Amino acid sequence: MLPDVKTILYASDIEEGSRPAFRAAVSMAGHYNAKITFLHVIEPLSASARNIMKTMMNDASLNEMHDSSIVNLKNKLVSRIERFCETELDASEIMQEGQVIPRVEEGVSDRVILKVAKEIGADLIVMGTRTHSSVGQFLLGSTANRIMHHTEIPVLIIPLK
Repeated sequence: MLPDVKTILYASDIEEGSRPAFRAAVSMAGHYNAKITFLHVIEPLSASARNIMKTMMNDASLNEMHDSSIVNLKNKLVSRIERFCETELDASEIMQEGQVIPRVEEGVSDRVILKVAKEIGADLIVMGTRTHSSVGQFLLGSTANRIMHHTEIPVLIIPLK
């Protein structure tokens, strides 16, 4: 049994098929009357991609595009959360306003997830993992695997298709 859970960090890649993991986070939040921080991490551009972008736009335009992209992505998260709550939750599961906090961060996924979990005092991390080949798992690992091995916070991993 988990200790009292008041803060859940739900880390999402916001790809198709990630709903079961969010549903698990919502279920845990309902059971414990906890808040959820819905985190999406944007991986940084490679140096090559950044240089290509700089040949097409000046720094001010590039920064403006970056900032507006972050705002648009956060709005997309809010919209997805609202749509999920409207279409998939019954009356007994309805989330309170402010119970789900959308957050977009940049960086290497596992490092950012661990940093945010610590910042918000997460009692539980919920995330999905997609099935990959054994060789891929061995060579690259997975974000979920790296999280499990570098935190003392309980982690709930939901297999995704």
